[in-house]
Amino acid sequence: MFSFFKPKQHKFFSAEEEAKIVEAIRLAEQNTSGELRLYIERKNRFVDPLDRAAEIFMQLKMYETANRNAVLIYVATVHHELAVFADEGIYQKSGQEFWNNAVRNMISEFKKDNYTEGIIDIIQKTGQSLSTHFPYVSSTDKNELPDDIVFGR
Repeated sequence: MFSFFKPKQHKFFSAEEEAKIVEAIRLAEQNTSGELRLYIERKNRFVDPLDRAAEIFMQLKMYETANRNAVLIYVATVHHELAVFADEGIYQKSGQEFWNNAVRNMISEFKKDNYTEGIIDIIQKTGQSLSTHFPYVSSTDKNELPDDIVFGR
């Protein structure tokens, strides 16, 4: 468990920060057939944040992408937890070390209170990996999942 969040009001991001994150998702997806989602909630009702991320991944039906190349970034603000859950197509191609480094970098930014920057950084890095392994093909690609941030409880 990591202690990197400072107490904030019920709204974790400003409207400007939300817009920057959504734009980062859109830009990352322009070069890939892969899909990215960000899920933010206050508390994680599970012990393991990766288990919670997997549950949300299933609830959002992210496993239904054509190439199994969707990635969920999960953050529980009150419980100070985060996880990145990648579908089997992109997880295997990027490798465990890529995901470990991406999470380490995000934690490093969060510890400096750079929450938006940490999330945008992992979105950009994940987008680069997705574009390497699942490049955008104009004749077949479509946006399979919404780009907006999903807020839980």
